[in-house]
Amino acid sequence: MASAASRSIKLPVNLVDTSDKDGRIPMLQMLDTPSGHQDATTLGRTAEPAQIVLSRRLIIAALLAGAALMIIAGYTYWRNRAVDHLPPGIAKTNGRIEAERVDVATKLAGRLQDVLVAEGDIVQQGQTLARMDTAELEAELREAEAAVRQAEQQLNQAVALVAQRKSELTLAGQELDRSMRLGSQGYSAQEVIDQRRSAKLTAEAAVSSAEAQIALSKATIESAKARVDRIQTQLADSALKSPRTGRVQYRLALPGEVLAAGGKVLTVLDLADVYMTIFLPTEDVGRLALGSEARIIFDAAPSYVVPAKVTFVAADAQFTPKYVETKSERQKLTFRVKVQIPREVLEKYSDLVKTGVPGVAYVKVAQQANWPVNLAVRLPQ
Repeated sequence: MASAASRSIKLPVNLVDTSDKDGRIPMLQMLDTPSGHQDATTLGRTAEPAQIVLSRRLIIAALLAGAALMIIAGYTYWRNRAVDHLPPGIAKTNGRIEAERVDVATKLAGRLQDVLVAEGDIVQQGQTLARMDTAELEAELREAEAAVRQAEQQLNQAVALVAQRKSELTLAGQELDRSMRLGSQGYSAQEVIDQRRSAKLTAEAAVSSAEAQIALSKATIESAKARVDRIQTQLADSALKSPRTGRVQYRLALPGEVLAAGGKVLTVLDLADVYMTIFLPTEDVGRLALGSEARIIFDAAPSYVVPAKVTFVAADAQFTPKYVETKSERQKLTFRVKVQIPREVLEKYSDLVKTGVPGVAYVKVAQQANWPVNLAVRLPQ
């Protein structure tokens, strides 16, 4: 009997292909497994089913990936073909999204005290965005308010002086009447009567002068109050407020900088006034009307179709900018057209609105034209 060390075990035929074209056993002819080592039959039973399962999974994954790529490629081809073959009456051109930009600047020269917002912040109309140093204006305001009080005191003095002058006028009139009665009886000289008459005229002039002083005091008060109002307006202008609701695009100055009158501090984009400027050739503009429907597809979000309308058409033709490609690629002379996105759409998606994003605009130049299915409005949910 052979010893255990010389025993050999042949692998079953159903587990390993035992021959090749030359009749040789290619990989495993026979495993001589000494006692104490793993049996070849056990090895075939435990390793090969796992390899088969893994191979099947890899094949299935590859098939699914290929199918997905074919679907995407087919959809892209169909969509591009549908877009490129537009129905009559619809023009196509590209452009960039723009928003109305407002510069927040100081009205008066002075030192910038504080900036309260950062780039990218959403601001509301009337919100304070920055403040100027107002120490000098506050001192001028106190001076102007003191001038108002002084003018009011002068008015009181003028009123009292008028009362005094009127009293003196009354006395002068009484003395003149008395002198004239005595003179008619021969008890008063004509010289005294003339003196009394002159005194009355002087008193009348004094009353007129005092009344004029009242008018002057009132005018002084109005002037002082106007100066107070002017300084208060300057103080209000020193608080730089947002003229519109929008997003801060640029911060152009820092606290501590001294700015001239009109110095820019911030730039705000009005997110409710967003449009795309496009250029159309003569044959399209000739049929285009203000208020015509339009559609915009952004390069960064091709799955969405944004509604718009034509709000401006230039009266004169101009050379096409270099970054614009019209329907016939390069038109020498085109007309500038503004395509506006509705305010209600912008308000709903204000967080997604960005300027400078390129895209393609489709404009209905013929009112009877119908939008194809691929240009139906599709907005984010």
